[in-house]
Amino acid sequence: MPEGQALQPERRPVAFRGGGFLPRTSRAVGAIGFAVVLLAWQGALAAGWISPVFLPSPVEVALALRDLAASGELWRHLSISLYRIVLGWSFGTAAGLGVGSAMALFSLARSLGMPMISALFPIPKIALLPLLILWLGIGETSKVATIGLGVFFPTAIATYSGIDNVSRTLIRMAQSFGIPFGAIVCKVALPGALPSILSGMRISASIALLLVVSAEMIGAESGIGAFVLSAGNLMQTDQLVAGVAVLSVLGLLVGAALSAAEKALLSWR
Repeated sequence: MPEGQALQPERRPVAFRGGGFLPRTSRAVGAIGFAVVLLAWQGALAAGWISPVFLPSPVEVALALRDLAASGELWRHLSISLYRIVLGWSFGTAAGLGVGSAMALFSLARSLGMPMISALFPIPKIALLPLLILWLGIGETSKVATIGLGVFFPTAIATYSGIDNVSRTLIRMAQSFGIPFGAIVCKVALPGALPSILSGMRISASIALLLVVSAEMIGAESGIGAFVLSAGNLMQTDQLVAGVAVLSVLGLLVGAALSAAEKALLSWR
């Protein structure tokens, strides 16, 4: 090295480390997981580890589903359950969004709403079904009200928490520019709370599925819950598991729809 020339440090490229958490979902891995479960199920029955009287094989369940679909019985029960879910979830979500937003934005609503929600949320909503039947009758109204109550509380809490956690700096900045209150709510608070609201909707959708099955088992003659209960009473285990499989597929479809909504509405993230 020539005299007087400074020693230059070795330059090495540094990997970019600021990409954040970017987990990805692989449909192939999910499909392989389901296939492994089905193969293990079929293998356990073939080996005699499980009695087919108590748990039918996947092939028997598939045949039962085919027969139920061909007879129209499956679609009759499924359409009734979907009708109850859609009505109850819609009413509960609308009420939860309204009450949760009010609690996050207004002191009086927060003072009244938080103690009420804290007191009523832990009550199992299906335990209120006999009382709702007494008040509203044995028809659809009591079942829809049960689902609506179950959906209302997680939606209200998620909405309240989401809006309340929006950065105060953003809100103060909007206020400093003289933006009206309504515009701040619609353009700052609600978009910032949207991830929390959608998470609450995902939870409430699962609760709606649980409650519709429970309500139909207690006070209905039709619907997937009533069908599963009837098949269990008659020891028709292939039809019972077929009904449970329909509920599982319905849950997957609801989850996929909410994931698509999150991807579309939260693309800014």
